Amino acid sequence: MQGRLSAWLVKHGLIHRSLGFDYQGTETLQIKPEDWHSIAVILYVYGYNYLRSQCAYDVAPGGLLASVYHLTRIEYGVDQPEEVCIKVFAPRRNPRIPSVFWVWKSVDFQERESYDMLGISYDNHPRLKRILMPESWIGWPLRKDYIAPNFYEIQDAH
Repeated sequence: MQGRLSAWLVKHGLIHRSLGFDYQGTETLQIKPEDWHSIAVILYVYGYNYLRSQCAYDVAPGGLLASVYHLTRIEYGVDQPEEVCIKVFAPRRNPRIPSVFWVWKSVDFQERESYDMLGISYDNHPRLKRILMPESWIGWPLRKDYIAPNFYEIQDAH
């Protein structure tokens, strides 16, 4: 079933894939990484002026990584704001997704956390560096194939 935003994107020739609706009725769309930045700008102009959250997850061991954006269309005098969930999938070997920092500044720390935990590089992010782990940390702790270092061996070495 196609939602309102998906129908609007189709009408304007914008490539995407509808992933249906979540349990609250929020429309979920998949956008290709190479199309994400331009569609993000279009969504902002269309009225999705609030980025409620951004997160990322590992779809499956050895599989794709996903960056997820929850956007809200806030209009004066509207009791129920319109929401949409956007998923952008990236290959595990070289996960690169355009940053939307210049569209929604609130994504700053959220994209940095996704980079820090999963290794997704957000192209054109102004300060993409680790935010939770030390800069010297090796690996991406929230990837399903991540092997945590043995801290007892590290302690014994010192």
